[in-house]
Amino acid sequence: MATVKQIQRSLQAAKKKLVRLNKEVTATKGNIKKLDGALKKAKAAEKPAKAKAKKPASKAKKPAAARKRAAKPKTAIGTT
Repeated sequence: MATVKQIQRSLQAAKKKLVRLNKEVTATKGNIKKLDGALKKAKAAEKPAKAKAKKPASKAKKPAAARKRAAKPKTAIGTT
């Protein structure tokens, strides 16, 4: 059978361990919040950069009349 002092000592050690672990949990939660915030900022900064990179350079469109002229086949001179 354990004595009262042995039980008290064991209880104190367990309480100290619990306090230390609770502090570690609190610190870890704080680190998680910081990292989540940094991740959100990084994702937000990455989205506009990707959108700009994916967009191909568009060619200047010709007027409708110029497109029609370009689409008509040219006839060779003197072969009518």
